[in-house]
Amino acid sequence: MTDGELRIKRVYDAPEPEDGYRVLVDRLWPRGLTRQRADLDLWLKDVAPSPELRTWWGHDPARFAEFAARYTGELATNPALDELRDAVRAHTTTTLLYAARDPRVNHAIVLRDALTATS
Repeated sequence: MTDGELRIKRVYDAPEPEDGYRVLVDRLWPRGLTRQRADLDLWLKDVAPSPELRTWWGHDPARFAEFAARYTGELATNPALDELRDAVRAHTTTTLLYAARDPRVNHAIVLRDALTATS
């Protein structure tokens, strides 16, 4: 989908120049984080999972595969994904930022996979 680099990172981790264009992809603002410390270029909350899906999932690793399938289904009809694709295409490096604790079980992984999938 893109010639540039696409990364994912916890929004609580310190910003680095290598992050490039920083996009928060959570629907809710991260607790205890100031906007200055977040150092965002874009907050695209509409690309996050629906509140209903997020509540159903509850970040339960046992439900991650089903969550990923449902979230991918939501993304298929979500115009915010096109907005994110355009932003990714416009930058050499884009970092998708998320607040979840687990770097292996979070929606940014599914989002990155959706962005890098061949259409």
